[in-house]
Amino acid sequence: MARLLRTVQQSPDSGWLSRPERGSRFLLRLMIWISKKMGRPVGRVVLHFIACYFLLFAPSARVASRVYLTRVLGRRVGGRDVYRHFLTFATTIHDRVYLLSNDDSLFTIQSHLSKDVEQAITDMRGVLLVGAHLGSFEVLRSVGQQYPGMSVVMVMYEENAKKLNTTLAGMKIGEQPNVIPLGRWDTMLRVQEQLELGALVGFLGDRSVGSEKKRIIPFLGESAAWPSGTFRIAALLKRPLYFMAGLYTGPGQYEIFIKQIADFSLVEKSARDKAIQDAMLKYVEEVEKYCHMAPYNWFNFYDFWEKLSNIEVREDHL
Repeated sequence: MARLLRTVQQSPDSGWLSRPERGSRFLLRLMIWISKKMGRPVGRVVLHFIACYFLLFAPSARVASRVYLTRVLGRRVGGRDVYRHFLTFATTIHDRVYLLSNDDSLFTIQSHLSKDVEQAITDMRGVLLVGAHLGSFEVLRSVGQQYPGMSVVMVMYEENAKKLNTTLAGMKIGEQPNVIPLGRWDTMLRVQEQLELGALVGFLGDRSVGSEKKRIIPFLGESAAWPSGTFRIAALLKRPLYFMAGLYTGPGQYEIFIKQIADFSLVEKSARDKAIQDAMLKYVEEVEKYCHMAPYNWFNFYDFWEKLSNIEVREDHL
């Protein structure tokens, strides 16, 4: 049966910029300071106070958490569930302090890489990745450390990239992550350059800014708008595209999953839109799968199932 997708064109989508990203940077600075001054054990104790603070004084995030958890858990959600959600988020931010310092000796990290991914890494062909605000992106650096000369590159919005690098430089921790700003005229050229050097290049495909086109795809039982930019870049570069997730599974424990969801290398221009649509459907299926696997790892603390009225909608029958 044909599946119905809709393309939407929206006004600037900036609500998430002022909430989850700002909270993440604040937590990162706080965790860096505590870890440097008091050590990791004290830092882990402080996480519980941070989770309580968000539970009590972040009503928008609390509501968003309840909405998401109700969908993914399929049951009534209580304060303990929301607290656990915030605690998982705070924990991954704390762990980021050590992962950005290339110190993964404190962690047990299991990697589940498909054979084609391993071969691409070994052959230094470059790997184009798309994930979500699901678990930890920084844990992916452990994959790069397993291969001499392998670099891991993040593609993110320019303002967030500047603020992240400024935060890390000011706190003098580890090496600054290799970041390519998204939305600039040379973004795709820099991504292509890094891929040709054999890097792992990662996008997060669940948020957008401005008037980027989105596709309406069901997620956890209700339609949500998903940006198509990452998939269009993969199609223009004529590259395979791999889904990635670095899931927090317990204190000091992570599991990394990387698998191919699309291959644009042989897609003709006339078939590009259909291939992008298919890739996006597969991507959302993977996000939903790993949300069910590790439900407290979803870190979009805003109304992800935004209202779709008063926007331009075009229907596409696949």
